[in-house]
Amino acid sequence: MRAITGGITLRPGEGRQILFGRNRPEVHVCIGEDDPRVSRHQGTLTHWGGRWWLSTSGQLPIRCPEGRLLFCGEEPLPLAAGCTPLFVQGSRGREHLLEVFVTAADRQRPRPRHADVTSPPRVWVLSEQEKLALVVLGRRYLLHEPKPQPLTWKQTAAQLAELQPGAGWTDKRVEHLVNAVRARLARDGVPYLTREEVGEPVGNTLNDHLLRVLVASTTIVPMDLALVEAM
Repeated sequence: MRAITGGITLRPGEGRQILFGRNRPEVHVCIGEDDPRVSRHQGTLTHWGGRWWLSTSGQLPIRCPEGRLLFCGEEPLPLAAGCTPLFVQGSRGREHLLEVFVTAADRQRPRPRHADVTSPPRVWVLSEQEKLALVVLGRRYLLHEPKPQPLTWKQTAAQLAELQPGAGWTDKRVEHLVNAVRARLARDGVPYLTREEVGEPVGNTLNDHLLRVLVASTTIVPMDLALVEAM
C-alpha cells in the first residue's frame, strides 16, 4: 500500500493489519496529513481467510473502483489480486489517493517497464453513421459539461437531419444504430449495457454507460465534434 507520502509492504498472515489515515504517528500509511476532512484513522487492511479485506472507520466513505463507496460500519470489502486505487474525499475538492497492490498466488510483483511501448486502449470499430450518431447523442460528454446526459432519440435525429438533409434520419433509425453498438459491446463483455444488469427503471442509464465507455476508451473523443461542425 502506498500514498503520496510513502508506503508499506506486508506479507500476508492471518490477522495482520495495515492502518492508514491522517495521524502519521499512529498509522502505517499516512494520507491527507494536512487535510482535516480525512480521519485520523481512516481505514484498515486486514488479512484473514487467505485474503486482504478493506474496512473504514473514517467519517467519510472510501471510494473504491466502479464508484463503490465503503462506509464506516459496513462489512469489510475483499480486495482482488492486482492494483486497487482507493480515494478519500478531502477539503475544497481534494481527493487523496491510496494504491493497494495485492500479490497473486505466485507472489510475483510487477517489474518496472519504463521503456516498454505504451499499450493502446481498447477502441471499438464504428461505422461512419454509427460514429456520427453517437457523437451527436453524446456531444454533452465531449464538451465536458458537468453531469452530462445523452440527448433523446428525437433530439439526436433532429440534429442529424439538419446535418444531413434527406439522409433519412429518424428517431427509430438512431435508436436502432445505438442499440446495435451497445449490444456489440455487451457481447464483448462490457458491463451495465443491458436492461437485465441495470434493472428498471432504465431511463438514460444504458446510453449514459455506453457513452462513458466510448469516451473513456477514446472510441469517440472531443475532436470528433469536428464531424458535426464541418457539416
